Amino acid sequence: MTKNNNTTTITRTATKVYQSIEQEEGVGAKVRRSVGTYGLRNLDPFLMLDHFSVSPPAGFSDHPHRGFETVTYMLTGEFEHEDFAGHRGRIGPGDLQWMTAGRGIVHAEVPIADENQGLQLWVNLPAKHKMMEPRYQELRGVDVPVAEPSSGVRAKLIAGSAFGKDAKVHTLTPICYFDMTMEADTHVAIPVPSNFNAFLYMIEGAAVVGGRDAKQYDAVVLDTISAESSAASPDSEVHVTAGGNGTRFVLFGGEPIG
Repeated sequence: MTKNNNTTTITRTATKVYQSIEQEEGVGAKVRRSVGTYGLRNLDPFLMLDHFSVSPPAGFSDHPHRGFETVTYMLTGEFEHEDFAGHRGRIGPGDLQWMTAGRGIVHAEVPIADENQGLQLWVNLPAKHKMMEPRYQELRGVDVPVAEPSSGVRAKLIAGSAFGKDAKVHTLTPICYFDMTMEADTHVAIPVPSNFNAFLYMIEGAAVVGGRDAKQYDAVVLDTISAESSAASPDSEVHVTAGGNGTRFVLFGGEPIG
């Protein structure tokens, strides 16, 4: 633990490293699923995380969602989305679509570019929001706030607050979602509220995360802080040191719904 202005910051450690394995999904798509598998069943409030790769004519044809949110973040390529209510749009590299399914929606997701990769996160909704009207929040990559907490470290804030910046997405469940890029051998301490469950997913490279080695496609689960400790110390952080070739990863944190 560290102290700052008479407030103790809890240092989070890695408790599990899980390698996501590529599998078939949808029509001709491939995904690496971490959260939502037998090895990492769930991490309240997160239901699933897929790192998807898909090329035309493959895709995700009409399928329903209800009672949770899907967060699609494009890494490369371009996706077109259309639902039964007539909403239609495209997202490209660095763009984000935060869809709240609420009482239910049927939609399709179709790849446009020759090669398309991205992340899709499923976030549970509190009971009071499960039957709300569906809604969308779409954000272009150029509009996502960026922070540079230290030399060679860059953070894109998709949800939540960190490093003096606030994300633009409004979440119904308290969430933090950061896209982190680190040059070789750099170090960063990433803030996460101590009452949040949290994990990281390694997109590229390798790093030491919370005291554990992690490589590409690993999901790294952080330790859970007790209610008593989090009430006394609401701030926590995880220390990450990039490997010799640098790294890129995403960090997710969320307040448990129970």
